[in-house]
Amino acid sequence: MPSSSITIVSKCTVYPDEKSNIKSLKLSVSDLPMLSCHYIQKGVLLTQPPSSTSFYDLVSHLKTSLSATLRHFPALAGRFHTDPDGHVRILCNDAGVEFIQAKANHHLNIHNILPNLQDVHDCFKEFFAFDRTISYSGHSKPLAAVQVTELADGVFIGCSVNHAVTDGTSFWHFFNTFAEICKGGKIKISKSPDFSRDTVFDSPAVLKFPAGGPRVTFSGDEPLRERIFHFSREAILKMKFRANTGILKNNKLTATTNHEILGKQSNDSWKTVNGDLTLTAVLESLFKNISNRTGEISSFQSLSAQLWRSVTRARNLEPTKTTTFRMAVNCRHRLEPRLDPFYFGNAIQSIPTIATAEELLSRDLSWGANLLHKNVVAHSDATVRRGVAGWESEPRLFPLGNFDGASITMGSSPRFPMYNNDFGWGRPLAVRSGRANKFDGKISAFPGREENGSVDLEVVLAPDTMAALEDDFEFMQYVS
Repeated sequence: MPSSSITIVSKCTVYPDEKSNIKSLKLSVSDLPMLSCHYIQKGVLLTQPPSSTSFYDLVSHLKTSLSATLRHFPALAGRFHTDPDGHVRILCNDAGVEFIQAKANHHLNIHNILPNLQDVHDCFKEFFAFDRTISYSGHSKPLAAVQVTELADGVFIGCSVNHAVTDGTSFWHFFNTFAEICKGGKIKISKSPDFSRDTVFDSPAVLKFPAGGPRVTFSGDEPLRERIFHFSREAILKMKFRANTGILKNNKLTATTNHEILGKQSNDSWKTVNGDLTLTAVLESLFKNISNRTGEISSFQSLSAQLWRSVTRARNLEPTKTTTFRMAVNCRHRLEPRLDPFYFGNAIQSIPTIATAEELLSRDLSWGANLLHKNVVAHSDATVRRGVAGWESEPRLFPLGNFDGASITMGSSPRFPMYNNDFGWGRPLAVRSGRANKFDGKISAFPGREENGSVDLEVVLAPDTMAALEDDFEFMQYVS
């Protein structure tokens, strides 16, 4: 990636417009493992602001809005400090966040960086601060940064946040609030973060680090390809139907209906003609009539199972090779009592599901989807607490990576409100990420821009595996 893709126009520090009334926040057992991960890098591509707004005025307004936002999120304007007992804390000392103004070369415009059915454009890696910076660096570096890049016909707002300070839920809460304040000039916000630390994740356990701090647990040098695969609501419902066939039969779906709908799967959408329902409406109606809701395999579990099958096939693994699919789950609503939905910090755990390549590929989609479903449903309050206790007995960093060549790690979520970001001149055209935390088998799930149940998967794979996935009909028939 040539360094000349963008030009840095200016850098400065933005401070909260009010001093913090929080002194410090101790990192939890869910925060500490992330200290070896890169900063989260996510951002939005927007059209050009109205011609009446100069880019100078836009940047000035974004800085003012960011300062007002930091008043509500003082943790992000702080720095890490390791106390004499070995506990890592966020000192909410109003040290500020980094703000960067950049300008892209004239050849970078919305049309040529958002091509359909091609790899993600390399320029997006240039649109974020703290490239490949590990979160432990928050002892000396800002815990967050915003970079605003001017394109020929648009704007990209990229945000980098220390992963030991936020998970995806907290990241998008901050980003959404930033947009809300920028658009409306509000001082009082609609959803305040909860900085409570009296939770199951608060612990006296100490995580010890090697001299100089930890390093990332994966190699960042292997060749990779990165693509966005879009799945419409209808395509996902088709996968969900396949995954739930047994459940639908138990709910007295007739064999005739089953055969007819499966026969339609390779065809185009049913059209509404003379009052006839579309295929999407028929599938939605079937799922509404399922009586055993806890037994229903979700849309996302169905999509994940299809990806697991197809990537495993693309890797051409030995039949006895054990494959692993890891999903990050939000624990806020799984605990009893529940955490505040806007608890600020990491409140996530990783759920591994394993199967041999032969088991996964010799059975139909429903088999793998049911494995994923059972693991997610079983991740209850007791499971979360066992995970905390297990970590306390052996404090360790989170092992990101694909160590055996047969793993997939699913991050982010299509439930995150990534498109609820109108900075004052319209919704984003796209959501993109930087280079952070990417390795062979790293997947990130985004909502589709339609926000009607569609999903975008950001898929990172070895080049040969990606090429084989692109030739996998079972997977590609659902991609639009």
